[in-house]
Amino acid sequence: MTDFSGIGAAVVGTGFIGTVHTQALRRLGVQVRGVLGSSASRGADRAAEMGVAKAYGDLDELLADDGVDVVHVTSPNHAHYAQVLAILRAGKHVICEKPLAMTSAESAEMVKVARASGKVAAVCYNIRFYPLNQQAHGMVAAGDLGDIRFVSGHYHQDWLAKDTDWNWRLVADEGGKLRSVGDIGTHWIDLTSFVTGLKAEAVMAELATFIPERQKPTGPVATFSSAAGATESVPIATDDAAMIVIRYPGGARGVMSTSQVNMGRKNSLQWDVAGAKASAAWDSETPDHLFIGHRDRANETLMRDFTLMNDAGVAAAALPPGHVEGFADSFFNFFRAVYADVEAGGRQENSTWATFEDGHYEMRFCDAVVLSAREERWVRLDEVEG
Repeated sequence: MTDFSGIGAAVVGTGFIGTVHTQALRRLGVQVRGVLGSSASRGADRAAEMGVAKAYGDLDELLADDGVDVVHVTSPNHAHYAQVLAILRAGKHVICEKPLAMTSAESAEMVKVARASGKVAAVCYNIRFYPLNQQAHGMVAAGDLGDIRFVSGHYHQDWLAKDTDWNWRLVADEGGKLRSVGDIGTHWIDLTSFVTGLKAEAVMAELATFIPERQKPTGPVATFSSAAGATESVPIATDDAAMIVIRYPGGARGVMSTSQVNMGRKNSLQWDVAGAKASAAWDSETPDHLFIGHRDRANETLMRDFTLMNDAGVAAAALPPGHVEGFADSFFNFFRAVYADVEAGGRQENSTWATFEDGHYEMRFCDAVVLSAREERWVRLDEVEG
């Protein structure tokens, strides 16, 4: 593996996902120069807890640090646009959490600035980097499944299933108009696009808010933690769940659902791709197994084993067979691929991480979903801005 110890990184955001980024970078050997919190005091506290040497007072101080080559943006969604533009204009590479922006108009500008900068600009769709998703991508590209006909699946969780559950993602001004679709649905959209090579042409969507009023704590609440203490009742307009039908170019069809209120589903992303020759399916809660379906012979379950996988799958695998690669490993595999391109001076021909163009596609998808749900009709992605 390439030695990345000469590359310096900083992480914007010190919550759950910012911590995941920091841990993966350390495992990769990247020098984490510092972190930027939502306030100077929170940044200092979290830096001490994570053992990071420096907490920046603001973004300007971070960007002035010549030891920082790559900036990871893990702040709330509404902050991505301004922060990413400032980072790119400061001449630094950037890895931005999903969704890329709040609207496709914002993401369109981010794409333009990223292209002009010549810097590596990646969107954090880490789920691509479970090795068997890379394997499936390679299988489709090789024609093993034949022409893709039908794509189905879901992304379901239960962490916002009670009216006392609270997180900033519930607020449209911070997380965006879409919540279950923007927060977790975009992972499914990106992953199935990556596996199949298909991008949606049009969508028909219905959104549901089952908990129209929630108890918001008067103090801060970390992601996935339980609310406690004094609360106030606030109205909720963002979606708890969604049902989306998809048309792809060439005749393929898809259907998916998202939910953050399915009791017992902790983090269940499932996709099922039906081709003319064979089918394949994967579940994030059993990530080391890939179902391969046949009509005229026995079905298969491929266990992640680099002695049996294609080149795409092998390139993403980090652990021996039987040693489960999970959520944290997907970030390690993803960052390893991105930092190899940082070291090389730009995105390489066979790179498979999500670009800002991919992130812009997901934002156009989200804007089409909002319009479809509001007007109760099919909406083509070329109808939306960007």
